Amino acid sequence: MRYQKANEILPEELVELIQNYIDGEYVYIPRKQENKRTWGEGTGAREERKRRDRSIYKDYVSGFCVKILAERYYLSEKSIQRIVLQEKKRIQTVCQE
Repeated sequence: MRYQKANEILPEELVELIQNYIDGEYVYIPRKQENKRTWGEGTGAREERKRRDRSIYKDYVSGFCVKILAERYYLSEKSIQRIVLQEKKRIQTVCQE
């Protein structure tokens, strides 16, 4: 998301009307419901995080301790524990289907 100058994209009358409510300050205009995207959808961050979490779980199951994984992935030990638990639950759910 980037800022755009209202006076460059909106009609002058509309800018003046908005100035009656908020003059010279920032205002956020939300997306229309049909245009909303989920977190990471446009950047691939969500898929990258899934790959990382699966790799962490694989390493954990292979015998790496939480402390080593935290150092390897630059995360806290608590985060590693949370990821391991989530991945374990995800795998159990997939196996039950």
